[in-house]
Amino acid sequence: MKSYMRLFIVIIFVLCINPIKGQTDSIIMNRDSANAVLLQNYSLRLAEIEQHRLADSIKKAELEFQLTSLKTTDNIQKGELLQQLKTIEDQEKVRITGKRARIDSLRNTATGFPVIGVMEDTLFVVYSKIGASTPKERAGNISKKIKNLYEDDFLNIESIEVVESENTYDIVSGETIIMSISETDALWYDKNMLDLAIQFKDTIKESIFLAKKENSLLRLLLRIGLVILVIVLAWFIFWLIGKGYLRLLNLIIQNKDTWLRDLSYNNYTFLTANQELTVVQFLLKVFRGFIFILLIYITLPIIFSIFPFSRNWADALFQLVWSPFKGVLSSVWNYLPNLVSILVIYFVMRYFIRFVKYIFTEIHGEKLRISGFHSDWAMPTFSIVKFLLYAFMFVLIFPLLPNSDSDIFKGVSVFIGVLFSLGSSSAIANMVAGLVITYMRPFKIGDRIKIGEVTGDVIEKTLLVTRVRTIKNEIITIPNAAVLSGNTTNYTIEANDHGLIVYTSVTIGYDLPWKEVHQALIDAALRTDMISKEPHPFVLQTALEDFYVAYQLNAFTKEASKQALVYSYLHQNIQDVFNERGIEIMSPHYRAARDGNKSTIPADYLPKDYKAPHFNVEVNADKKE
Repeated sequence: MKSYMRLFIVIIFVLCINPIKGQTDSIIMNRDSANAVLLQNYSLRLAEIEQHRLADSIKKAELEFQLTSLKTTDNIQKGELLQQLKTIEDQEKVRITGKRARIDSLRNTATGFPVIGVMEDTLFVVYSKIGASTPKERAGNISKKIKNLYEDDFLNIESIEVVESENTYDIVSGETIIMSISETDALWYDKNMLDLAIQFKDTIKESIFLAKKENSLLRLLLRIGLVILVIVLAWFIFWLIGKGYLRLLNLIIQNKDTWLRDLSYNNYTFLTANQELTVVQFLLKVFRGFIFILLIYITLPIIFSIFPFSRNWADALFQLVWSPFKGVLSSVWNYLPNLVSILVIYFVMRYFIRFVKYIFTEIHGEKLRISGFHSDWAMPTFSIVKFLLYAFMFVLIFPLLPNSDSDIFKGVSVFIGVLFSLGSSSAIANMVAGLVITYMRPFKIGDRIKIGEVTGDVIEKTLLVTRVRTIKNEIITIPNAAVLSGNTTNYTIEANDHGLIVYTSVTIGYDLPWKEVHQALIDAALRTDMISKEPHPFVLQTALEDFYVAYQLNAFTKEASKQALVYSYLHQNIQDVFNERGIEIMSPHYRAARDGNKSTIPADYLPKDYKAPHFNVEVNADKKE
C-alpha cells in the first residue's frame, strides 16, 4: 500500500509542477495548422477589400470637405457631390454585405485563436488580423497584456474602458491599448463595433477581478488545506483497503482446507489446493491494485478542481483515459461483422480439418486402404494437408484483420517475410528433405539403421531432424538434409521376413583341411543364441593369402537391434569350437616352427599330460671334410 501512496504523491507533484500552458499551446498549434490555409486566404481577400474601403473613405472625406466649402447657390455642383457620396455609401453597403457573406462561409470550417485569461480559461476568440498582426499573434498579445494588468498591484479595474479611434474601438487601461476592435471583428460576432468592444471590455475586467479574488492569500491557504484534507482522506481509505486485504487473505489461508479442494477430473489434478490458494491471492492482489488505481483516478480530479489553474486538468485526465477507452469500444463495435466472419471461417475450417484427420487416421490404422498409398504416409500427409488448410484459412482471414490494408501492416508483413526467408533457408531445406524421406520410406521408428558413421535405433522422425539412439544410449540428432544427402543402411527392414546376415572372418593356415574349418564355423554359428537354424549358416572362402586362407562365416538372425550381442556370442563360440577341435587361429603373419614350440590353444583344452615337443636337430654325417 505504501508503494501506491508514493505513486499517488509523485503523480500529484508532477502534474502540479507541469503548467497547463503547454497543453494550451499545443491546442493552439493544432488549431493554427488546421486553419492556416482558410484564414490566410480570407486575410488576402480582406486586404483587398480594406484597400478599397480606405480609398472610398479618403474620397468620401474629400467630397464632404468640398460639400461644406460650396456656396449655398451652387446647387448643381452640390447635387453632383451628394450623388457621389450616395454612390460611395452604396458601395460601402455592398462591401460590408460581401465581407459578411465571406465570413459566414467560413464559420463552419474555420476556428479562431483563443484569448487566454489569468485563470487559464478562454475569454473570447480572435478570427481576423489587424495590420501586420495575424489572429494568432493578436490573441497571444492580448493574453499577455491581460496577465500583465493582473500582475499590476496598483491596477484600478474601473480604469479599463473603450475609446473610439479612427477606424476601430480600442480597449485601453491608462496608456496601454489592450486590444482594438475592427469592423471585421464585429462582423465575425455579428455585432456593431461599439457593442462588441463593450462586451470584450466587461469580459476582461471580470476575468481580472475573479483572478485577483481567487488567488488571494486567504483563498490560497484554504485550498491548500482542502488539498491536505483530500490527501489525508485518500490515505485513510488506502489504509482501510490494505487492512481489509490482509484480513481477508488471512481468513482465506485459515479456512483453506475447508474452502479449497483439489480440482480433478479422471484422476488428473488440474489445480491443487495450494495452487488454488496462489491463484486466489493473485486475483485479490489484482483487485486491490484496481481499487487503488480507481481511487487515485477519483481523487486527482477532486484535487485539481480545488485550484483554478488546474481545473481543466480534471477534464484532461478524464479524456486521457476515456478517449482511448471510447475509441476501443467504438473500434470493437465497428469490427464485430468482420469478427463474426472470422469466427465462422475458423469453426468451419476446424471441423473440416477434424474430418480430414479422421480419414487419415483410418488409413494409418489400415482400416481404409488406398492402392499405392502406404499407411505410414497417412499422418505426415495429414500434417501437410493441415498446414495447407490453415494457410488457406489465413488467406481468407487476412483481409478481415483490422488495418490489414495499412502501409505499416504491409511493411511489417514484408519485413517478417524477408526475415523468415533469410533466416530459415536451412530449416526449409531440412523440411523438404523430411518430406522426401517420408515418402521414400527408407526407415521407420524402431528400425536399426546406419547413417554415415552413426549406427542405432530410430526413436524420432520429424520434418526437420531424425533422432537415433546408439547401443551406448547416445541420442544423436541428424538433420534430414544430411540424411537425404548420404547413404542409409537399414538392418531391420528385411530381418523379420528373410533374416539379417551377420558375418565374420577368421584366417587359418593351409595345413588344416578347409572342410574341417567350414564345419567348425557352422557348428559355432548353430551353437549361438539368436542365430536362426533356417536358413542354414554357410561359409565363404574369401581369399588365399601367402600364409593363410580367409574364411567368412555367414549366419541369419532376426534380432537386427541386437547385433552387438550376436557378434559377441558368435565370436565366443568360434573360439570354443576351434579350441575344442585343436584348431589354432593364427595371426595373419604368424609363423610357427612346430618342433619345440608350445601350441597356441589354451591349456584348458590341452591334455593334462601335454608337453611341448623337443627340438629336432639333424646332422649330416656324410659331409666330406
